[in-house]
Amino acid sequence: MSIPNPPRQTADVAFSQADSVQTISADDIAIVRSRAAPGRIVESDIPSRLDRLAWSGFHTRVVAALGITWILDGLEVTLAGALAGALKQSPVLQFSNADIGLAASAYLAGAVLGALGFGWLTDRIGRKKLFFITLAVYLIATAATAFSWNFWSFMLFRFLTGAGIGGEYTAINSTIQELIPARYRGWTDLVINGSFWIGAALGAVGAIVLLDPQHFGPDVGWRLAFFMGAALGLVVLLMRLWIPESPRWLMIHGQPERARQILDDIEASVPAQTIASHAPLPMIRLKMRDHTPLREVWHTLFHLYRQRSLVGLALMASQAFFYNAIFFTYALVLTDFFGIPASHVGWYLLPFAAGNFLGPLLLGRLFDTIGRRTMITLTYSVSGVLLAISGYLFAQGYLSAQTQTVAWMVIFFFASPAASAAYLTVSETFPLEVRAFAIAIFYAIGTGIGGVIGPALFGVLIDSGSRNSVFAGYLLGSALMISAAWIAWRFAVRAERQPLEQVAPPLAVAD
Repeated sequence: MSIPNPPRQTADVAFSQADSVQTISADDIAIVRSRAAPGRIVESDIPSRLDRLAWSGFHTRVVAALGITWILDGLEVTLAGALAGALKQSPVLQFSNADIGLAASAYLAGAVLGALGFGWLTDRIGRKKLFFITLAVYLIATAATAFSWNFWSFMLFRFLTGAGIGGEYTAINSTIQELIPARYRGWTDLVINGSFWIGAALGAVGAIVLLDPQHFGPDVGWRLAFFMGAALGLVVLLMRLWIPESPRWLMIHGQPERARQILDDIEASVPAQTIASHAPLPMIRLKMRDHTPLREVWHTLFHLYRQRSLVGLALMASQAFFYNAIFFTYALVLTDFFGIPASHVGWYLLPFAAGNFLGPLLLGRLFDTIGRRTMITLTYSVSGVLLAISGYLFAQGYLSAQTQTVAWMVIFFFASPAASAAYLTVSETFPLEVRAFAIAIFYAIGTGIGGVIGPALFGVLIDSGSRNSVFAGYLLGSALMISAAWIAWRFAVRAERQPLEQVAPPLAVAD
């Protein structure tokens, strides 16, 4: 592994056409570096030491501690879908299908604003501190949801729950990239994001039990279901205590000694044979800074790396519409078009969740071997084509509840790694100083375009009672995924097995 020396001002940084990365001029880099806060220069081998580690128990614990957050998100989103029938039947709330769609959109709107606010803080105060702030917001809000007394209180609490989860996205995806060795980065990111569906399965099973009228009344079961998320969140709080701050973040933000100590502790905690090499490692020279101004963030994302920003936006927006529009309303399709009782919806989610988790688990390693561009293009295009086919079969009345579920299971076997790859792409292709905020911006824009609009739109389409109207929505989702596949093939970066500092050199690199 090697970390490239920063380019001189007399030459451009030229990337090959095969990598589909734009040429970045030395003048652009000089503009960005000239804005860096003055500070001492440090020479460090921390990135090289992190990347030379073979897989160990430390990395497994990171996967477990971070993956459980996506389990929380999966639980929350599943409950919103699986409880749709119960919320409509609640003698207190009495929601309509449109109300269900709007509540889902409120959750996503909260996630958007939470990602932006907490993403900005993550780059300023560090990854670890945000873990506890965002988790506290989530715990309080999801517990409060259980006490909702009308539509507006439910909307507010779902909005705040989404804000906590949205903030988690930025800190956790940044931490994955910065702690996991380059050769495992793609598979690890996809599996952690795919663990969402373990939470989905837990939510489905919980809904089956709690919505059974023999056990709980119609206005009690759904309230207890939301307490499941708060209970699981307490477990996450304990697991988070031992995760260290990112050494990469510390070495730039004026704390190289602390970064070195954390890395010494990591290496001391793993067997000697898990350190791939003891040979001298390449160094990187960095100018210390305490923060990155928003003007520099803007210049980096939308001028210096504008093609990468196009890819990130396309992937995020398309998968957000595709996923949220279908997943937040799948229970309404089953109840309204197939006559499935609300208390039985959870059974249909289990195979759906299995397909979603198996996709990243089985296909994830191919993102590190075959490569990012090929696999992103494949998974996005296959997902779009299969959704169009299954939508046509649904419109024609050829599918039963069981075969519709099988169709969703197959579609999302490919769509799940595609969606996770969107987070992988935006979290590894931008410099460390703006990484968390970049995740937040593209998640916010993508979810605002695709996620917030999608559930509300599909709630209205399902309320129409027309299969052809729902099919039109499926076609829109299909077209977005296929378009994103083309953009990824044309412009995505070949980042597989490459050090982060080579994919996107830090802005603080010193000449």
